[in-house]
Amino acid sequence: MLQDNRIWVGTSAGGPVHLLPAMANRHGLIAGATGTGKTVSLKVLAESFSDLGVPVFLSDIKSDLSGMVKPGVRSDSLDKRLRGCGADPEAFAYKAYPTVFWDVYAEQGHPIRATVEQMGPLLLSRMLSLNETQSGVMNILFRVARAEGYALRDLQDLKAMLVHIGENAKEYTLTYGNVSSASVGAIQRAVAILEDQGGDTFFGEPALDIGDWLRVAQNEDGTEQGVINILSADRLFNNPTMYSTFLLWMLTSLYDRLPERGDAKKPLIVFFFDEAHLLFNNCSRALMEKIEQVVRLIRSKGVGVYFITQNPADIPMTILGQLGNRIQHALRAYTPLDQKAVKVAAQTFRTNPAFDTEEAITTLKTGEALVSFLDEHGAPGIVERATILPPQSFMGAIAAEEREQCIAESPLYGVYEEAVDSEGAFEKLSAQKKAQEAAQAQTTQAPRFLLVNGVLRQVVPVEQAREFVQYNGNLWPIL
Repeated sequence: MLQDNRIWVGTSAGGPVHLLPAMANRHGLIAGATGTGKTVSLKVLAESFSDLGVPVFLSDIKSDLSGMVKPGVRSDSLDKRLRGCGADPEAFAYKAYPTVFWDVYAEQGHPIRATVEQMGPLLLSRMLSLNETQSGVMNILFRVARAEGYALRDLQDLKAMLVHIGENAKEYTLTYGNVSSASVGAIQRAVAILEDQGGDTFFGEPALDIGDWLRVAQNEDGTEQGVINILSADRLFNNPTMYSTFLLWMLTSLYDRLPERGDAKKPLIVFFFDEAHLLFNNCSRALMEKIEQVVRLIRSKGVGVYFITQNPADIPMTILGQLGNRIQHALRAYTPLDQKAVKVAAQTFRTNPAFDTEEAITTLKTGEALVSFLDEHGAPGIVERATILPPQSFMGAIAAEEREQCIAESPLYGVYEEAVDSEGAFEKLSAQKKAQEAAQAQTTQAPRFLLVNGVLRQVVPVEQAREFVQYNGNLWPIL
């Protein structure tokens, strides 16, 4: 909800707590135990960014964000929360937001596709859970493909290239480094598993144009709202490695595409990544360095990144230090490890003398949170204990029929629905192999002749022979 062109997130004892749009691209964190209100905080921020004309991307793991497509429903409990926040329930506007649904599996939204080339060897190796040696072979595969002009568009192309470098391992080992059959076989098995998990649907064309996530919608009154892009991730989440790699691919794609913007009055786009700890699990050193670089530098390109997780300790310290805007819901301290996590979370806030931060984290009610946003100078604000506003859109999931209608009415409907199978490494290598086989067959079938009694006689297959002659100790069928 906007108040004086600032994002009104909630209200503390000292009054409304606001997030400044100019500081929203300094990234943020929404943390708290299950059931403490993280989803509500996420929706309040996402709706407010949309009202500012800023496009938003959300990963929806529980399907409870789909309700943003229709207005919220007034209730006594929501009226009570609004009064607790100092808002007038009668004046509070429940409304729908312009929403576009996406789905890697093309089941609950527009298909999202990327080519194998776009994913790159680093992220693809993570998606396939390759070790260091196998990742090296994957790098060689990409280098060979570039050098020899083989396009890597889908998994079929990737599998064809694996066979190609495996069959020509000796040649490529001398040029690029060791290519062992064991590593090639391990990668082939990993690709087969990825294919069974739906990777064959994700890799291909038409590839997603990231610019389609930067759209705004025009209202009848002439105002603009940022389009809210919702990724249906309930199935994708069952494959955590693919889920996390996909989100990292989106960030790196934006980082590579967008120009520098410097300080702006509001972000260009804001991403909210749920279950953020999965982004950093089993990360190689090279990939972690890449993530740190993107998170640190993408701010200057107008992109805000907000991580949603249960515990701040789930985020590496090098990343956590980049998250200037914090909403901390309740944490439970049942074990010594939990107590340590609470203490660490409390220490990340600028102390408020009005209460004990560490104690407050364990006693927050559902819908309450400790909030600290950056001020106009970029300095962390003093932590406030605030009641979070309710969202203006519908709380909960929508029916399948409503989702299908929303997808069919989307201005992007028909752009990505039909897959395109353009020429890639598979088609090119197949054509080359057929040409080689044809040449070999032609060579095999070329007529051969023997000089018999001074006369050239053609050698033919046995079944076509009219007679046989003895030549150099062998019996030859001839015409």
